[in-house]
Amino acid sequence: MGFGYEALDLARFQFAFTVSAHIIFPAFSIGLASYLAVLNGLGLATGDAVYRRLFDYWKTIFAVVFGMGVVSGIVMSYQFGTNWSVFSDKTGPVLGPLMGYEVLSAFFLEAGFLGVMLFGRERVGPNLHFFATLMVAVGTLFSAFWILSVNSWMHTPAGYGVNEVGQFVPVDWWAVVFNPSFPYRLVHMVLAAYLTTAFIVGGVGAWHLLRARRTGRTDRAARVMFSMAMWMALLVAPLQIVAGDLHGINTLEHQPAKIAAMEGHYETRAPAPLILFGLPDDEAEETRHAVEIPYLGSLILKHDLSSPVQGLKEFPKEERPPAALIFWTFRVMVAVGFAMLAVGLWSGWARLKGRLFELPWLHRAAVAMGPSGFLAVLCGWITTEVGRQPYTVYGLLRTADSASPLDAPAVGASLLAFIIVYFAVFGAGTFYVLRLMAHGPEDGLDIDALGPTRAAGVTPAASMRRPAAHPAE
Repeated sequence: MGFGYEALDLARFQFAFTVSAHIIFPAFSIGLASYLAVLNGLGLATGDAVYRRLFDYWKTIFAVVFGMGVVSGIVMSYQFGTNWSVFSDKTGPVLGPLMGYEVLSAFFLEAGFLGVMLFGRERVGPNLHFFATLMVAVGTLFSAFWILSVNSWMHTPAGYGVNEVGQFVPVDWWAVVFNPSFPYRLVHMVLAAYLTTAFIVGGVGAWHLLRARRTGRTDRAARVMFSMAMWMALLVAPLQIVAGDLHGINTLEHQPAKIAAMEGHYETRAPAPLILFGLPDDEAEETRHAVEIPYLGSLILKHDLSSPVQGLKEFPKEERPPAALIFWTFRVMVAVGFAMLAVGLWSGWARLKGRLFELPWLHRAAVAMGPSGFLAVLCGWITTEVGRQPYTVYGLLRTADSASPLDAPAVGASLLAFIIVYFAVFGAGTFYVLRLMAHGPEDGLDIDALGPTRAAGVTPAASMRRPAAHPAE
């Protein structure tokens, strides 16, 4: 059951498939955990029941997403032992402790307070419940910290030595953890998670605003959701563009072949143009039908109009990543980022005009952009990981030398099993999350009629009592 491929190719595709299925869940849960903490804090500070209702609404979605993220992440870790045992042996003394720290400092924190956050408000009181929510949010950020440290070390290894059996061993843990690309990648990923969550929340809020518009209702919870999400888009999208630029400059310093492939440059050019579109051809060593803007490549990458930018021909063919794939995934990621910025600016203009909730085309755009964060995250990770090829540890351990000595049919059988199970389990989970989102926080509830309440005295019986059906319903 090798499907005509080598075991190495199947193992690579299996990991790519499982990590693509996994990454979308933490990208959502990291931002959503912080959003829940903000909602909980605002509820305590203002006593407004709408924040309590939104918290209860999104915590259910968070629980499902968090569970799917945990399950898909556990499966990935097993592949280090099954398909990538040589990689695990060589890098275990460095990466093993880092992944252990992620479990000890992040997963235990999340798991320890998750139950209190989901079910403990009436048992522990609102203040301790807020603390538990905050700890879950901090735990998700700790998880991102350690996982990004592991992955960044694979791109820019530092603080290591090599022992007598060829294993990488730590000699400076500070240099290992805070390797050269880690700060840039951590900021870029956390901002991506916040933007992903903002556009999901904004898309759901916009969906219910459009639905309320059709029925003549005023959906206050949807307004709060949409307003908060658009504030995040307006503020974070520009920061992400700046963070991406800094990350690109760092990548140019440490992985110039990746940048050359991302930009579609085969020849070293000074000044270098920005190739907007084209068809990179690794065999012919040229980007066909290139649409270029003169000087802009040098300006973006070197912040100078005349500086040279290395081309792929500067590197041996066996050291080059496949240009065509990362050329296009990089452009999709950038295009989505600027589309996010455009929606954020549009919402800022609408807010200034007092029309944030009165522009149906803005709401339709927000609904269309709802899943955009997932697309950007996936394209960003493909660009990053494929751009590291042909290495698992950049410049030190090649991918071909990292795999387990398995036959193609064995890897193919497990790959087929993963595909079937993932589409069944996570497809069902995703369908359930979409069903939850389709029912708004105010379905069957008139929050406007409740008015503000003091959070310390809020109980489900007092503040969330179901009123009579609204005439428009």
